[in-house]
Amino acid sequence: MTPALETRNLDKRFGGIVAANGVSLKVERGARHALIGPNGAGKTTIVNLLTGVLRPSAGRILLNGADITGVSPHRRVKLGLTRTFQINQLFAGLTPLETVGLAVSEREGLGGVWWRLAGDRRDLVEEAAGLIAQFHLHDVMNEPTGTLPYGKQRLLEIAVAIAGRPSVLLLDEPAAGVPEEERHTILDIVHGLSGDVTVLLIEHDMDLVFRFARRISVLVNGAIFVEGTPGEIAHDRRVREVYLGEAAHG
Repeated sequence: MTPALETRNLDKRFGGIVAANGVSLKVERGARHALIGPNGAGKTTIVNLLTGVLRPSAGRILLNGADITGVSPHRRVKLGLTRTFQINQLFAGLTPLETVGLAVSEREGLGGVWWRLAGDRRDLVEEAAGLIAQFHLHDVMNEPTGTLPYGKQRLLEIAVAIAGRPSVLLLDEPAAGVPEEERHTILDIVHGLSGDVTVLLIEHDMDLVFRFARRISVLVNGAIFVEGTPGEIAHDRRVREVYLGEAAHG
């Protein structure tokens, strides 16, 4: 079966610095796949290459079998590749309902007239309301986004991404800055997304990674170091040495 997302020998160089080195990654359809690695491993570079923010020095990127290496970031979203950011990109003055409604309308090419259509297109309103409920935002759906607890803002950002009906969702540290008690809620909701949505998670919290992922790729010095199931990764001494610092502790 054709992978949902694939890179082939992906390189990125900044002068003499190699940020990505021959990265070949396959994310299968419907996967819950995590990309982990120590600080400076190149995870953010990989995400920026996948989303088109950076152009690779060499190699290819394929989305559902189609080569998107030279495709613009905006076009990649239209083709089904969506990301969230380590720091959210929300409009503080809009409510969650308005924000999700705008995202749904934008997907349909109606973003500019969302406010006029809100009373006429019940299908759009119902879809937005459904996403609000799915992401546990019903209790704050009419509050200004800028006043929401940070965990709710993170949930809203993911809801906006899902409103675009992506085939592949890249989650860049979705639990960063979120209180401990709310982190598992975020990952539980993401884990429960439809199997039609392939998820690639970039995350530092290993408890969340091992709870969420069915497959893990470990990135070290810009290259894929090892891949496997959570059990295989947890018991791989090489991973413990480079990522968890066992070597430093003797």
